[in-house]
Amino acid sequence: MKKPLLFFLAACSLQWMACSLPSDFFERDVVIPGQKWASSFKPRIDFTIQPKDTASQYNVFVVLRHTDAYDYNNIWVQGTIRKPGDTVGQSARYDLTLADNNGWKGGGMDDIYEHRVRILDLAGFSKPGTYSFTLEQIMRDDPLPHVLNVGVRLEKVQ
Repeated sequence: MKKPLLFFLAACSLQWMACSLPSDFFERDVVIPGQKWASSFKPRIDFTIQPKDTASQYNVFVVLRHTDAYDYNNIWVQGTIRKPGDTVGQSARYDLTLADNNGWKGGGMDDIYEHRVRILDLAGFSKPGTYSFTLEQIMRDDPLPHVLNVGVRLEKVQ
């Protein structure tokens, strides 16, 4: 009786492992206090690149969650990345499209929507160590209501 049960459990665990997420990504999200993103709140997300990964390339995404009550089709953010050992980072502005005439582009459940918007293709992190990525909302509304979380996702290009 125990052998069929062990076989069943082993088969289930193999099936679960086959459906699990890939191991070559990093994602971290930060909760926006009070669901109102003030321009003074600049979440910093740190990630570490190991020496073996310096030759790899990554696609970089901004991850954003908001409610259906969010008033705009887009969001302007400024992203600043600081390399290991640097005191000053490199900044860029991004216009992230969240909706079109057909509605929200991201996935949704009830009244919450999540977007993963690619901001960099084939980015390289040639220096091993800890990188810092800071996000700042630069919209006219301050604070910007109905924003729940913001974050960064890196996916290693295979």
